[in-house]
Amino acid sequence: MDRDLFDTDHQDFRAMVRDFVTKEVQPHLSAWEQAGQVDRELYVKAGAVGLLGLDIDEAYGGGGVADFRYNLVVIEELCRAGAAAVTMNLSGFNDLVAPYLRDLATEEQRQRWLPDLCSGTKVSAIAMTEPGTGSDLKAVRTTAVRDGDEYVVNGAKTFISNGILADLVVAVVSTDPAVGRDSISLLVLERGMPGFERGRKLDKIGLHAQDTAELSFTDVRVPAANLLGEEGRGFAYLMHNLPQERLSVAATAVASMERTLKNTLQYTAERTAFGRSVAGFQANRFTLAEIATEVQVARVFLDRCVTELVAGRLSPVDAAMAKWWTTELQQRVVTRSLQLHGGYGYMTEYDVARDFLDARASTLYAGTTEIMKEIIGRSLRP
Repeated sequence: MDRDLFDTDHQDFRAMVRDFVTKEVQPHLSAWEQAGQVDRELYVKAGAVGLLGLDIDEAYGGGGVADFRYNLVVIEELCRAGAAAVTMNLSGFNDLVAPYLRDLATEEQRQRWLPDLCSGTKVSAIAMTEPGTGSDLKAVRTTAVRDGDEYVVNGAKTFISNGILADLVVAVVSTDPAVGRDSISLLVLERGMPGFERGRKLDKIGLHAQDTAELSFTDVRVPAANLLGEEGRGFAYLMHNLPQERLSVAATAVASMERTLKNTLQYTAERTAFGRSVAGFQANRFTLAEIATEVQVARVFLDRCVTELVAGRLSPVDAAMAKWWTTELQQRVVTRSLQLHGGYGYMTEYDVARDFLDARASTLYAGTTEIMKEIIGRSLRP
């Protein structure tokens, strides 16, 4: 089925991104996986060709194009190359951090932070999850107590993508725990602030090229000038931006499934058993037909959600539907595809094995499947 989502400018951009991924990502993937993180130089190279801050104003070094379809192209080309882990590095800024800075930062903050982030000379992260608090953002225990012209921050975060490399961290904090979600604020912590420490680089079962870390804050004094937006409105800001983050996860899932399917079709056509190709057995043809159909359905639904997001109409409920359904489908697709590879599917030298491991996080981050269903369920009316 032909896609009508992109125009000529998007296709030209895709050609540039594909060339970048071929030259600057694929040759280094194995080394990054072994190191547990990408080289910082990747950000600088990505910034130089305009892959960072796609919808940040050109005055601050960004692309100046508020069109998620460009973000989608970056995701698709990274996943096509088997670099799903790297989407959390590049798209992690574009889809998770940049929207907060674009919409909430003061002019002084934009001038101070955005040029370095868009050029890749500095790296960012967003810190929501805590050791005892996952999807329930209203229950964060990291506190930021106002003391004159500073906030004193204490607490801990975990599962933070880019936590080791990040120079700026948008932290979700509570400025007045007594008032619950009305106390949630966003505060930017910067590398080198006394008391801001990085803990373990967490050992994950997949996405090995992307660093995930623990962060701790002990009496970190943060200038009040680093408050992002208004104090106490952080929860509303998070709810406004989470749909794009969740759609980014769904886009990664769909693009990754398409890669898995393509590789599986090739393997089953070439591999023989009992004198015929693996794909020549009716049971396997039916399995491939089911996978191909489900992936196509996921693609069409995702593209419709992207259209809605670009038009400013994507609802949190539709984003939740896209996120949980595509990521749960991805689990089935990679499992069935691995089975079709037989014993070779269990070997990490084969793409399907790495796809299987990398896919497992998709139903967990940006809100678990169960949380997505809660969001949808609460919206339903007779």
